[in-house]
Amino acid sequence: MSKTAFMFPGQGAQYVGMGKDFYEQESLAREIFDKAGSITGLDIPAICFTENDRLSVTEYTQIAMLTVETAILKVLEDRGIHPDVTAGLSLGEYGAIVACGAMRAEDAFAVVRRRGVYMQEAVPEGGAMAAILGLDSETVEEVCRDAEGIVSVANYNCPGQIVITGEADAVRKAGEILLERGARRAVPLNVSGPFHSRMLSGAGERLRKDLDKVPVFDFEIPYVSNLTADYVTCAEPVRDLLEKQICSPVKWQQSVEKMLADGVSTFVEIGPGRTLSAFVKKISREAVVLNVDKYEDLNRCVEVLKNA
Repeated sequence: MSKTAFMFPGQGAQYVGMGKDFYEQESLAREIFDKAGSITGLDIPAICFTENDRLSVTEYTQIAMLTVETAILKVLEDRGIHPDVTAGLSLGEYGAIVACGAMRAEDAFAVVRRRGVYMQEAVPEGGAMAAILGLDSETVEEVCRDAEGIVSVANYNCPGQIVITGEADAVRKAGEILLERGARRAVPLNVSGPFHSRMLSGAGERLRKDLDKVPVFDFEIPYVSNLTADYVTCAEPVRDLLEKQICSPVKWQQSVEKMLADGVSTFVEIGPGRTLSAFVKKISREAVVLNVDKYEDLNRCVEVLKNA
């Protein structure tokens, strides 16, 4: 029997107006926005729906993204659509954790609000990230390991696309070496810091204190951890995984391969953009990929899944 995965995008997929149509047309979605705003003290609709500088600032981007993802999730659940497994990229892992029942939405909102603040405050000067295109992971890992300065893999996105992170000079020099070793391109990313680098380990340590204050529940369906690319099936390891995730590589390609091997054939991306859908299609052309970003996507997704 084929299985369905819900997947949740991370920071970078945000755009002005995300979630607005759900907010306007679904009372469940409005309740989620209201709950997130009440918990964080932020005007989430204003951040998401109007032109402003905050949406691209980490401490606001993360809670805005999670709010939109959770609002769409709750509407899908109300339509009777439920997954067999969940996964999310970086910040999106919190959406996956809410969807599998490991954490209440209100607790996830509180934690992610602090996560964004800690990561923003921890960003050191001189950090950078770059996408390495057209090269195998072993070569990228070798170059990072041998490089001078701090540079490491941040994301294994899909075949031929790996992101590196660390000190700006080290990232630049590693990119030059990787081009010499056969990379098609080394593209500097417009980001505010060296995310998923050990340079942000302090943010993870601060976050752990907040994670220890919120309940984490055992859950009926698993989610796939960014850190291990393996199923998490109970509450015990969740806090450790989320603490370490901030300064460790995101194993997205390996996570998708794990789900495919377990019989997942349909992947539903919930939230802004189609980034994860594109990654999945590069990993498996046979996978069925659906998106629920706009309200107009909702009925098509529900119809396909109920008729599957």
